[in-house]
Amino acid sequence: MKFFNMKILLSMLLIVGTMGLANATTVKQKVVYHINYDNPKQQAGALRNIQNHINAVGSENLEIKVVLHGNGVSLLLDPDSLKKTKMKKANATDSMQASISALKDQGISFNVCANTLKGRNISFEDDLYDVNKNDIVPSGVAELAILQGKGYGYIKP
Repeated sequence: MKFFNMKILLSMLLIVGTMGLANATTVKQKVVYHINYDNPKQQAGALRNIQNHINAVGSENLEIKVVLHGNGVSLLLDPDSLKKTKMKKANATDSMQASISALKDQGISFNVCANTLKGRNISFEDDLYDVNKNDIVPSGVAELAILQGKGYGYIKP
């Protein structure tokens, strides 16, 4: 009798576990990607990671925010604006802009640190690619903590 009960228990656990796996892909994931580095290859890799994430789970099952502060703002900085800022790199080339636009078209938002803009003499209207007032957050680091407090998973590619 004990063997029979054990088989039933194991079967039930297997069914419940499988149901949990099925639901893992249908539950909306909330994720924040953190970019604070200015290496263009690393930034392009981060954008590929985000696209791969979308491809794996589906944009309808994701809420992704990209938070940029410090050197990470270079991802959106127009190369023509570099000289008037206190940034070392401006990586918003045509190919980078195409990747950013493709992600935005899939519902990905990019949040930019106001402290960085002020401290590095950057105008979001004139110097950054496709950034509007609603994309600006008071502090990139604080935004990361706020989002994590709201249940966002943290990824730093």
